[in-house]
Amino acid sequence: MRVHPSQVVPGCIITKDILGKTNRPLITKNTVVKDIHKQVLHRFLVQQVEVAPKLSSGEPFMPEAPEEPAIESRVEKQIADPKTFMEQYLQAVKAYKKWFAEWQAGVAIPIGAVREVLVPLLDQIKKSRRNIFMLHHFSTKDDYLYHHAVSTALIAAFLGEKLGMNRGEWIQLGLAGLLSDAGMAKLSKQILLKETTLTEKEYQEVKKHPTFSYRMVENIPVLNKAAKLGILQHHERLDGSGYPLATDKKKIHMFARVIAVSDMYHAMTSERLYRSKQSPFLVLELMMKEQFGRFDHAVVQAFVKSMTNYTTGTKVKLSNEQSGEIVFVDPVHPTRPMIRIDEGADIIYLKDFNDLYISEIYD
Repeated sequence: MRVHPSQVVPGCIITKDILGKTNRPLITKNTVVKDIHKQVLHRFLVQQVEVAPKLSSGEPFMPEAPEEPAIESRVEKQIADPKTFMEQYLQAVKAYKKWFAEWQAGVAIPIGAVREVLVPLLDQIKKSRRNIFMLHHFSTKDDYLYHHAVSTALIAAFLGEKLGMNRGEWIQLGLAGLLSDAGMAKLSKQILLKETTLTEKEYQEVKKHPTFSYRMVENIPVLNKAAKLGILQHHERLDGSGYPLATDKKKIHMFARVIAVSDMYHAMTSERLYRSKQSPFLVLELMMKEQFGRFDHAVVQAFVKSMTNYTTGTKVKLSNEQSGEIVFVDPVHPTRPMIRIDEGADIIYLKDFNDLYISEIYD
C-alpha cells in the first residue's frame, strides 16, 4: 500500500526501493522501518512510501490519517514568531544555511519551506523599504553566502515592484534571487571557504553554479519559467561577457537582469572572505558608469531612483572620515548628494569633489 511518510511506523516493511538523487536507494526494499528510517524520510522530503499491509510482527498495518506537512518543522521554530524585519531576516538566513547544508548532501530544495520563510519577509520590505539600503550591514564574512542569498532575494523583489511587476511576479523574482546561488552547494568546500582570490581553475568551477542551480529547480512546478530563467542567466551580461552561456542580450530574461544587478550590488557592498566592502553609493556609481552596457540601464536607474527617495535624512560617513547627514539628493547626480557636516554644520555638495565620496551609510 502507498502511504505518506508521516503514516509510517516502526515495524512497517518497505516493499519498493526509496530513491534519492543518486542511483543508490535511500532505503532498500524489504527494510523493516526503525526510527532512523523515519528521520531519513523526513530529511530527504520523501512524499510517498510503498509498504506491506502487515507489520513485521504479523499484525495488520492500520495507518492513521497523515499529519499536516511540518514544512521543515516550521524552520525549527526556536525563534519565536518574528515581528521585526531584523528577526525575520535572521530567521531566513538561518533557514537558508540549514538548507544549503542539506543541498550539499543531495537533498532536494524544500520549496514549501522556502516560500513560507521568504514571502513574509518580502512583504516586510514593503512596510520599510529603507531596510534595502541597510542589508550590507547585516552580512558577515563567515556567513556571507547565506546573507547574500536572502539579501539578493529582497533586493530583486524590491526592484521588481519598482519596475511595475505585480505581487505574484515579484514573489517569483524573489524566490529566483534566493535560489540563484543554490548550485554553489555543488562546489567543493575548499572553494567555498577559500580566503584568498580564486585561481583561474577555481573560478571556472564557480562559473558552473548557475547551471547547477537551474538543474536543482527545473522540475519544481511552483517556480515559473521566468524564475528558472532568472536563476540560469543571473550571471549573463548584456555585452555578452557573462556566463554560463554568454547569452545574447535579446535572450536574457528581465528576471535575470534584475537579479544580476541585485547580486552585484550586495556582493560589492558586503564584507567577504577575500574582498573588502565598498560604499553603496560608490557601487551604484560604478554600475552606472564603468559597468555601463553590462547591466540593464532601466534596472540600475530604478535602484538609483529608490536610493534618492529613501536615503534623505540618512547619517553617513565620508571618505575623509567626516560624518554628516544627507539633506538633498539631486536626481541628475544621485550618488553624489548634499551632506550637512556634523561639526560646523557646513554643507558639502559631493558632485563638486571627485575625490570625496560616501564611504558608509548608518542606520
